[in-house]
Amino acid sequence: MESGKQITFPLMMSVGAAVIGSLQFGYNSGVINAPQKIIETFINETWYDRYKEPIPKSALTIIWSITISIFSVGGMIGSFSVGLFVNRLGRRNSMLTANVLAFIAAALMGFSKIANSWEMLIIGRFVIGLHSGLSTGFVPMYVGEVSPTALRGALGTLHQLGIVVGILIAQVFGLEMIMGNHGMWPLLLSFTFIPAVIQCVLLPLCPESPRFLLINKNEENKAKTILKKLRGTTDVSADMQEMKEESRQMMREKKVTIMDLFRSPLYRQPLLIAVMLQLSQQLSGINAVFYFSTLIFEKAGVEQPVYATIGTGVVNTAFTVVSLFVVERAGRRSLQLLGVLGMAGSAVLLTIALALLEQLKWMSYVSIVSIFAFVAFFEIGPGPIPWFIVAELFSQGPRPSAMAVAGFCNWTSNFIVGMGFQYVEELCGPYVFIIFVAFLLFFFIFTYFRVPETKGRTFDDIAAGFRQPAAGGAEKHSPEELNSLGADSQL
Repeated sequence: MESGKQITFPLMMSVGAAVIGSLQFGYNSGVINAPQKIIETFINETWYDRYKEPIPKSALTIIWSITISIFSVGGMIGSFSVGLFVNRLGRRNSMLTANVLAFIAAALMGFSKIANSWEMLIIGRFVIGLHSGLSTGFVPMYVGEVSPTALRGALGTLHQLGIVVGILIAQVFGLEMIMGNHGMWPLLLSFTFIPAVIQCVLLPLCPESPRFLLINKNEENKAKTILKKLRGTTDVSADMQEMKEESRQMMREKKVTIMDLFRSPLYRQPLLIAVMLQLSQQLSGINAVFYFSTLIFEKAGVEQPVYATIGTGVVNTAFTVVSLFVVERAGRRSLQLLGVLGMAGSAVLLTIALALLEQLKWMSYVSIVSIFAFVAFFEIGPGPIPWFIVAELFSQGPRPSAMAVAGFCNWTSNFIVGMGFQYVEELCGPYVFIIFVAFLLFFFIFTYFRVPETKGRTFDDIAAGFRQPAAGGAEKHSPEELNSLGADSQL
């Protein structure tokens, strides 16, 4: 294999160890669904022990809603704090330090039943949310910075693969016969400490980001040594040249805070794109499907809805793997366009199926197929791409702040969908997904006109595309790249 496309053991070890953080995020997103009824029983029993009366229905709904949504609140705070860690501790050590939160959360959730305290459960969910919010910033940034340009998209997709494998593990472990039962649910929630232990063992064996060492720490020799290991070659002059060019660019820019990102016209376009892509992920309706899939399958008359939900998890994982193999061939922009359009079509089909369910029983099969198609198209585009394209759109200076803003937008919209979907669904019934169709069509139009192709381009080249009009940069790009930058002429 040519240099730059070489997958070496140190590279896969580094990416693999980092992606355990993504798995944690996925696991803790999906783990709360299956044991809902059992945990509600625990809250009721605890309430009865304290107040000698059954819990009012409204209080139970509020406590359960907080238990689910506090995870997203922790995520928002965590994602906004990414910049505080990565520039001081480095990318790798930030991921290592975050595991302290995973251990605290596992202890709080694991002992909540023994302590008769649903408050411990809620605090534990908040703390693991903090951990997950930090991970959604740390992992794509580290993976993007250790990967060669030619493999950055494929390896960036592994963050999303980690998330969906985590969700699938949570769905399987949440089965009643495994851990989704009265005796085992605290273990199900505290299982999160095992990936944390594995990551604590593996990360110290992985190198720090060479970009961080050269650009932030000015340790050129160390960066060069690490690059040689990661690339499996002694000639890393092209990588070093690219990083030095980025470093020189940074000398001209001062350190970019979150406020600078919003003030400077230089970052306005890439920031708008980064935020819109994150919103396209969450407002696509995917979490409505994940959080409430069992409920949707029950309404569709599926006899074993929990297995249909696991089927969704399997489809989810399979198509993330597909995306992994095609992202460097097809490019980011075209996959995002295909994904959002396919999801809009699937959502229309799902709406028709749910609306006609009373008259035509076989529509339950159509609803299952449309949910599976919805999830498949999500994993082709809006699932993996928003995470790593943010790291690609910004140079080293503004990257941590941009990751923090993008992550915050992702978690906030996640929280809004998680909190609001049930109420909107009660109002709209089977037509609830039409709202998401409108969002998806809007994101399709935005991507078509505004998002540039970043496939195979260096970080500095992508950033330069926003610094100058496309025509002014013509001599820098091949005709093929100029076509893919067609969107940039409108920027």
